[in-house]
Amino acid sequence: MTWVLASTSPRRKELLAQAGFSYTGFNFELVAPDIDETPQTDEQAADYVCRLAVEKAQAGLRLSQQFSHAKVLGSDTIVVLNGVILGKPVNAEDAKRMLSLLSGQTHEVMTAVALTDGKQTLTRFCITQVSFCELSAADIDAYIASGEPMDKAGAYGIQALGGSFVKSIAGSYSAVVGLPLVETRELLACMMQHN
Repeated sequence: MTWVLASTSPRRKELLAQAGFSYTGFNFELVAPDIDETPQTDEQAADYVCRLAVEKAQAGLRLSQQFSHAKVLGSDTIVVLNGVILGKPVNAEDAKRMLSLLSGQTHEVMTAVALTDGKQTLTRFCITQVSFCELSAADIDAYIASGEPMDKAGAYGIQALGGSFVKSIAGSYSAVVGLPLVETRELLACMMQHN
């Protein structure tokens, strides 16, 4: 049996290693699935993030044919403000727009995790409330200049410089980083019981 993470994110890699720490000899391979992340018409944010996690796991399984009895974990994280999904910024102007919207507001971070072995697919979903302090134009410009916002949902990373904007958090910190530890451990345990 081989565990596979369908992501090349260093943050998710670190978190999955953490989630599996208590399993003897737990280790995993990495594959890089490429899926279309376009939301479907009228698709709700929660449905969207769950669908992407499942699609990433399934795409990861197709890339894992060389591993025996692969069990593939896919995950997706989105930032939602007043029902609107804030994806990864397309450019600096877009990052500025998102950070200006998040300034002084509370938003939701939705993370879904899916684990598949080809016969069954298990999923978990969690929502974390994140409140930002007020950001000045100078704060936003300096943050964008760091380059950090450009590959992150909602244009910020809580585990690095962006964490200095977070006034409070209600829910799973690791889910905001990219992989909810408790839910991921539940999935690993469920999949192990089925074998």
